[in-house]
Amino acid sequence: MNDKKGLEAHLRRIRLELARSPGKPDGAADEGYEFIAPLGADSHISLDGWKRDRGLCFVHRLEKGAIADRGLLVHRAGGAGGATWAFDYAPGGDADEDAGFRFSAHPFVVGEYVSIRDEDGAMHTYRVTSVTPA
Repeated sequence: MNDKKGLEAHLRRIRLELARSPGKPDGAADEGYEFIAPLGADSHISLDGWKRDRGLCFVHRLEKGAIADRGLLVHRAGGAGGATWAFDYAPGGDADEDAGFRFSAHPFVVGEYVSIRDEDGAMHTYRVTSVTPA
């Protein structure tokens, strides 16, 4: 989303926890992501805000409550499905990336669900459990 009012975007710490799935009927609060992103007034990720503050947009992938990977929130322009947001754990490389599914279309508010395709191509659903000032 190209936000003409990118300066109005504020950095937020967003926590995603694994939602209910066939292998995890209760979900998993200790598996997910914590990341920093600039959110506009509509709670969507601000592209202009990210361009301004990309060096502050860190991500931690969580497994069993511990940090399993550290990386950056990145924006990939174009492609067959349009632009995408991803978590890049090896900046500059093609591997070690988890891609948000339609992150541009989702508001990041508590209780909402988002999907992420992991580096192996498997899609997982996560619930937004907190959004706080970064």
